[in-house]
Amino acid sequence: MINLNGALQSATSPLFSVHNRGFLYGDAVFETLRYSHNQLHFWEDHYFRLMAAMRVFRMSIPMSFTPELLEQECIRVVEAQSTAAPSWRIRLSVFRNDGGVYLPDSPDVSYVIEAKPLEDQTYISKDNYKVELFKDYYVQKSMLSNLKSNNKALNIIGSIFMQEQGFDNGILVNDDKEVVEFLNGNLFVVDGEILRTPPLSSGCLDGIMRKQVIRLAKKQNITCIEEKISPFDLQQVQEVFMTNSIAGIQPASSYRRTDYQNTIALQLQHALNELVNSGQDK
Repeated sequence: MINLNGALQSATSPLFSVHNRGFLYGDAVFETLRYSHNQLHFWEDHYFRLMAAMRVFRMSIPMSFTPELLEQECIRVVEAQSTAAPSWRIRLSVFRNDGGVYLPDSPDVSYVIEAKPLEDQTYISKDNYKVELFKDYYVQKSMLSNLKSNNKALNIIGSIFMQEQGFDNGILVNDDKEVVEFLNGNLFVVDGEILRTPPLSSGCLDGIMRKQVIRLAKKQNITCIEEKISPFDLQQVQEVFMTNSIAGIQPASSYRRTDYQNTIALQLQHALNELVNSGQDK
């Protein structure tokens, strides 16, 4: 089952016309959330990022789009599923209504929510995770790159390339050849006693899990700084790991001829699971 503007219906039912602006122009923003322990994790951060993206896209935000309403509608989708699962991946998409070409006829929006089951209730990482730099195309250093929008051509092309080359993930760089993020999440490195992550000004996604890791690092007395990272740095640091809302924290095991440790990554992953299990991650 999916939720289209508050109406539950079969996921196989026709939903959109060929005039859908999300399909035609990528005129849509979205949030990907994890649901387990009977709650949406880090919902408040997700909600405010969605509202910020809608404002940047100059969408009209309905008065009904309260955090309480959208949270309830997401949970309704999970409860309507015919099968049970320990956790769920939820995608909440907001798209501008049909009409117009590049210039829309209206700023009004609709939303659709879908849910897919996940195998694990807690965040669990893979042991062997090889990564490589993706240099065919670059991330732009702009606010649009910080948002979750439907314009994901770079991520799609890069993901296909990495699969063809036998890697588990790719690392993106911007026009200044600075390391930005992974294809599907933010990037952190452990450099001596310091945890480093690229700043938002580099063009990386303003990730929800990125925020949680920065907060958790402070609680764990780990110094975390937002600082430019070069491709050369990737071969000098002790750890590299990826973060996103579904995987949580995924350590990289190797990059080219460099093998990584995962001590800090697993320490933070343990703290993250404790936070989620305690229900204090609203």
